[in-house]
Amino acid sequence: MLVAAFGVAAGCGGDDSADSAGSASAGSSADSETASGTSESIGASGSTEPVIDPGDEGNYTVDIEPADFTSVVDNPFFPLAPGTIWQYDETHADGETQTDTVEVLDQQRTVMGVSTIVVHDVAKDADGTVVEDTYDWYAQDSAGNVWYFGEDTTSYDEGQSSTEGSWEGGVAGALPGIVMPADPAVSETGYRQEYLAGVAEDMGQVIADSGSITVPVGTFDDIIRTREWSPVEPDIVEEKVYASGVGVVHEETVSPADEHEEVALTSFTLPG
Repeated sequence: MLVAAFGVAAGCGGDDSADSAGSASAGSSADSETASGTSESIGASGSTEPVIDPGDEGNYTVDIEPADFTSVVDNPFFPLAPGTIWQYDETHADGETQTDTVEVLDQQRTVMGVSTIVVHDVAKDADGTVVEDTYDWYAQDSAGNVWYFGEDTTSYDEGQSSTEGSWEGGVAGALPGIVMPADPAVSETGYRQEYLAGVAEDMGQVIADSGSITVPVGTFDDIIRTREWSPVEPDIVEEKVYASGVGVVHEETVSPADEHEEVALTSFTLPG
């Protein structure tokens, strides 16, 4: 479900710079798919082959050294300058729409000894009612990789609230992952964006590092495209497009067809 535009996406399998903060690996014993190949997920098809193979046979570990991180995030494809605001329009498979406003706050939160920058993400339905309110925590390592350290999320439905999906690195077995590598490049190997067993297991894979895209706010030529998938929701495959100097400009659920959702950037405001 595409609700939080800045939810996750991350370290390129062919980029060794992700190891600068220690060891970060994840995976499955299944063979990895090619960037352009047709993929199948665990689910109704009966296939046991994952859409994305992080390549570590299921052994995910990270060694976080706080001194190697900063809350100043200036990766070109995931810039988080305090005061920056993104606004998105989202269209669901049933035709319903909502808006998503993402703002980088001038606030930090310490997670696993690391000072992270706080990003506030609010999704509203067509009537202006808040349906999800999320605080995400990010930091950048000395090589330029952007790490995702957790989220405090609350969803609302018919007067009921839920914090399902919230997690924090270092708590109850949860581990951070890389949401954007320093030098993203196409790779047949994926990566973990986050990890809390059965709750937060998003994986990503860079599938294109050229091309252009037009969204309501404009046309972007310096882009990368990622595929995202989670064994928690094995039938759903999403793609995201990131533009240099901006960040996420487009998201789309590409599988299954009857659950198609699309998110597009409608406004982008730099601080000051």
